[in-house]
Amino acid sequence: MKEQILSFLPPEYPWKDRPFVFPELDSTNNRLKVLASQGAPHGTVLIADRPTGGRGRMGRSFLSPPGVGIYMSILLRPECAPPELMPLTCAVAAAMCRAVECAAGLRPGIKWTTDLVWERQKFAGILTDMGLNAAGGVDWAIVGIGVNCCQKAEDFPPAIRDRARTLAMAAGRETDRCRVAAARMEALWEMDASLFTGKKDMLRFYRENCVTIGKEISVVGAGEVRHGRALDVDDEGAL
Repeated sequence: MKEQILSFLPPEYPWKDRPFVFPELDSTNNRLKVLASQGAPHGTVLIADRPTGGRGRMGRSFLSPPGVGIYMSILLRPECAPPELMPLTCAVAAAMCRAVECAAGLRPGIKWTTDLVWERQKFAGILTDMGLNAAGGVDWAIVGIGVNCCQKAEDFPPAIRDRARTLAMAAGRETDRCRVAAARMEALWEMDASLFTGKKDMLRFYRENCVTIGKEISVVGAGEVRHGRALDVDDEGAL
């Protein structure tokens, strides 16, 4: 699988020595945290055919059977203060939109802040983690992305079948997981190069493709539910 992924990357991709593919891991984010603490370099990528302990936002688990999805985490080492990374998740979501369009020929929507959707059904999620150095600056940032690629509707449990989608279902044809993985890696490389200099353009793209803006929403947290209309995403990525 690794060689197939590398074959889809452009010659100028700078981190070809840093992807590692595993048949199974508990969590690509958790394993990459360990490697980050051991000095793993910027641009290290872990891909698991099947993560057994994957998690989403707020500690939620996610369905990740083998052979049908791409579950990937990348290690970044930006030299900045933590507040400067506030828009990182938005930047990753925008990059993943471009990657999906490149690999599958369709432009997904972004459900603020971490989900990619097609016709309001989720097919990808993003999870970011950050570690600080002794001076209080960013030591590392880890971005995990899980994408449903090849499942059929009947592969999902009935409880989530009306809310889940895959790239193959959205595109109406088979999806090459290795091509999708390579497109994601290339998009993350390009995102990293413009993370601080291209913030304005990134946020414009994010807003244009965010399906949450303009919708009536409910915000659940801290034991309460608040209702309102999503007006915009600010310059730090907050709704």
